[in-house]
Amino acid sequence: MPFLHEPKSRDPLWKEWDYLAQKKGVRHTVYSVNGNEYTGEWLDNKKSGKGTLKWKDTGKVYDGDWKKGKRSGFGTLTHSDGKGGFTKEFSGGWKNDLKHGYGTEFYSETEFYEGEWYAGKRSGWGRMYYTDGTIYEGEWYDDQRCGQGMVRLTNENRYEGSWKDDKKNGAGKFYYLDSGQVFEGVWKDDVPKCGTMRDFGRDNAPDPTQYPIPEVKLANAEGVVAEAEDQFLQDQE
Repeated sequence: MPFLHEPKSRDPLWKEWDYLAQKKGVRHTVYSVNGNEYTGEWLDNKKSGKGTLKWKDTGKVYDGDWKKGKRSGFGTLTHSDGKGGFTKEFSGGWKNDLKHGYGTEFYSETEFYEGEWYAGKRSGWGRMYYTDGTIYEGEWYDDQRCGQGMVRLTNENRYEGSWKDDKKNGAGKFYYLDSGQVFEGVWKDDVPKCGTMRDFGRDNAPDPTQYPIPEVKLANAEGVVAEAEDQFLQDQE
């Protein structure tokens, strides 16, 4: 008696054809109807892995990691410099098509930010280099200086203290190293509202004041200043 084999079950042909038609693995350049060009890896018909996307309308190019069709991981964004080359715009972390994690944004040849990002905005710790030579280093939130930070001017004078809404707000110190003085007090929207000014390294300052700051003769000078500072700080809460 002959031994009979059970026929193998097979999926409908349309499933096989659909599987073969899906984009997966490494592909040559795929052109979209809007003119964008993508070269790289795919998974389940979505950009996934390493790949490069060029936008036709802006001329920008992203080269880096992808996940489920979105920029996620490490990648670099560049744009045309109009001379046949490319200028780096951002290099760092991405998540769900937004800058996320640690990265560097180049606003111009002389102005850039390096630090932490959250959902496309500067948030966390970071350092900003401005065109005029000023440098800010400290905390950010929602794309603004917020928290504790230091700003250093080109003449080496600097502010160290609290920030809110991208301005000096709260307790802080401003060091006038060129004249040998320091102001310690409370700020409101970049304006010093209350505090004390004293000499600080005046003997070694490059351009010291003509006379030293005289001694305050109030019976309780520190208490008077502290009370005034507390009032301004309470108003900001």
